[in-house]
Amino acid sequence: MTDTPSGDLELILESARRLGVELDESEALQWLAAMAAGGDDQVVVDERAGVFGHKVTMLDFEPAELDRFRRIGSLVEIPDQPGMVETALALSGSAAQSKIQTYPGDCDFFERVNILADSLDEACQLLATILRDKALATRQGETYQLIEAKFGSYPEDLVHDGKERAAGTPISWAPDEIEAGYIDTFRRDGTAFRLEWGEAARDSGWVKLDWVVADPLRGQLANASNMLDVTWQAPDGSITPLDGYLDPYFQEVYLDAESIPIFSKLAKHVSADALDSYVEQLEGEVRKYLTKSPNYGKAAKRMYNVFRLTGRYQEAAYVRELFDEPATMLYQVWSLIRTLEDVAAGGHQIPPETLQRQADELILSVVQTLDGEDERELVRQLLALKTGLAEVNLGAGWSETVGAARDRVMVLVNEFFRDRLMAVASIEAYMREMSE
Repeated sequence: MTDTPSGDLELILESARRLGVELDESEALQWLAAMAAGGDDQVVVDERAGVFGHKVTMLDFEPAELDRFRRIGSLVEIPDQPGMVETALALSGSAAQSKIQTYPGDCDFFERVNILADSLDEACQLLATILRDKALATRQGETYQLIEAKFGSYPEDLVHDGKERAAGTPISWAPDEIEAGYIDTFRRDGTAFRLEWGEAARDSGWVKLDWVVADPLRGQLANASNMLDVTWQAPDGSITPLDGYLDPYFQEVYLDAESIPIFSKLAKHVSADALDSYVEQLEGEVRKYLTKSPNYGKAAKRMYNVFRLTGRYQEAAYVRELFDEPATMLYQVWSLIRTLEDVAAGGHQIPPETLQRQADELILSVVQTLDGEDERELVRQLLALKTGLAEVNLGAGWSETVGAARDRVMVLVNEFFRDRLMAVASIEAYMREMSE
């Protein structure tokens, strides 16, 4: 891009107008100016809302739904234990970009968990205890249901639930397995191998908890997750990430200003080249969603973050507007179909009327967004899904019904994002580069 923001923006505005994407020029220029503004303060605090985060992320955060996010956060968060565990809970993903993502997908949380212990082994065992306690305490209720926990890494190639799991990949624990405290697997030669929950803490890897939550005020279901970045603080004050890497803070909005001290303490240990590493990681995901697992909606979300973090603000301004288009509601529809599938698979206690209401909302969203044959086909599939939800025992055809609706929505989402991303020459060139 050149050094003439308004000139570059005009080229993007032309593409937006041609495709019917509503991009307000004055608003876009204001955003560009805010992004380009200098200043040494990388972390800013919204004192009125009581939240804080990286200045780039805070430009996209809308505090209007803070009460809802804090309510869900109280379910998913790991609590502090004075003198032993200190935490800082944040929103991430589309929840942290609520100003631009009118139709968000999941409720993604991120939590820094710092464990104060005399030894690394003690810290690992304390993590195993607090994580299991949290999972079991929130396993199931009228408005929530635990789906799984990711904790530990497979120590060798094993077979679990009939599927091969490669050494080093994350272990996914179902609620029953968490309660039992072990997973029975097999080696390729058929010999049994038992994975113990406590042993998983020694190589904790990617630590994450996933739930389905029913919002009683909205009458809506959502997937809620909490990804933990766990560190050990030794008696000498040194900080050690349990997974070997301290995550940067470029996409989080922290929900409690009182957690600034713990955040600041940990942020000092973030690598000096964290931004470069983070962009490299995002670009790896862009490649994945453009080639191996095509999903142009997910690719667009990651491209937006790459563009805004690397100074390609004009492209970022364009992609930013795509998430405010009515057709992107289909991304939410796709996410909610997946949520219904998770609920139905888990022996839920969520009231049937909540599930039925969610199906009605999906149908209404499709009617408002689509027309013609696309609308008729998807409404037909969603009506079948709603009928399936009314059955006490979901039959084998349930998975096929859900899969058909989910796959059709993904086709439509992919078409929407692909066509609009490819319409901007500089973005098309970037996508071509990432696909090589």
